[in-house]
Amino acid sequence: MQSNLSPLNHQTWTVPLPMEYGPGVRSKLVALCRQFNITRPLIVTDQGSLNLPFVAELQNLLNDDGLACGLFGGIEPNPTDHAVKAGAKAYQDWNADGVIALGGGSGLDGGKAVALIARQQHVDLWQFDFDCPVPEGLSAADFPPVITIPTTAGTGAETESTAMLTDTSRGIKGCVWHPLARPAAVILDPELTQSLPANLTAWTGFDAIIHALEAYFVPSFNPLCDGAALQALDLLWHSIDTAVNEGRDLEARGKMLIGSCLAGVAFLKGLGLVHALSHMVGARYNTHHGLTNAIILPVVLRFNQEEIARCLKPISQVLDLPDARFETFYAAVCAKLDSLGIPKSLSALGVKQVDVADIARKSFADPARQTNPRDSSLSDLEALLTQAIDNARG
Repeated sequence: MQSNLSPLNHQTWTVPLPMEYGPGVRSKLVALCRQFNITRPLIVTDQGSLNLPFVAELQNLLNDDGLACGLFGGIEPNPTDHAVKAGAKAYQDWNADGVIALGGGSGLDGGKAVALIARQQHVDLWQFDFDCPVPEGLSAADFPPVITIPTTAGTGAETESTAMLTDTSRGIKGCVWHPLARPAAVILDPELTQSLPANLTAWTGFDAIIHALEAYFVPSFNPLCDGAALQALDLLWHSIDTAVNEGRDLEARGKMLIGSCLAGVAFLKGLGLVHALSHMVGARYNTHHGLTNAIILPVVLRFNQEEIARCLKPISQVLDLPDARFETFYAAVCAKLDSLGIPKSLSALGVKQVDVADIARKSFADPARQTNPRDSSLSDLEALLTQAIDNARG
């Protein structure tokens, strides 16, 4: 991989938007809507969150203050372009003027993607593909304001305009975005994560840990993101066990939510092969994204060993490891996966060897592959998938 580590080279860095953090801070939603001139918000959430108490609570909060609030809950666990288009129609039917993206990563990505096309008459969703030129002739006024409210500590999707979706015609996961469509504000309320089951806490939490790790390993010079990655890793690594085993512990939940958000900031640098492979496994098998990432992680760490070994001293210090050797770090990661009950192979999720070639081919085109610290060939990806299906921690 081409490195861009010199402080003498020109860099472009971005930082996130206003964020409200704290237990109960969801009560500020009305004030934020008024600040951004939202009078008819549409809550966009995922199917798994739709009937949870906080959805009705927030809808009532807005309605009681005179902000007529609509609701669209058709976003799937792995959001599809079909659901996003249905959400955009719901926005138009409600005559909405803003989006509240609420839920786990799927709800956040779904809400942001709905906002991309809600006011567009002649722009198709996939014209906003991250790999294509940015559509011309659009201004910030062409996108409704979005307030993001994560209810899991995992994806870190709350701070950026990018949204991962399944392209149903191509059978891949792709990224849509527009630089002028960033969320207007974020609400980080750890109380909303307290009811998350232990298994989902582990899966989403490890997703955030992987965001921090992969971002830190991306070979480019961005001390803002590197600092965010290390701080995120510190918070997440030392809080995830308590959050999983004692889900009502608000301090642990808060640290996980902050860590997840910081990890989302960190991966503005990019990600790596864990995500490149996981995206396409998820598109093919509809697997949980965080769980798929966690299973794949060890094989990618081993693949990247030579390139990341030189970066391990700060990470080893954050993780309280006795030394900065790769084998010590690798063993600690595998032990954490074991303690959280993460399966040791993709076969446990139903992934079959017969699909390796197709998944590898699609993963090869994923943008996350291009920022992995070690370059990879199609045969490399096939070998990594084959090992992950058989025994990812071998």
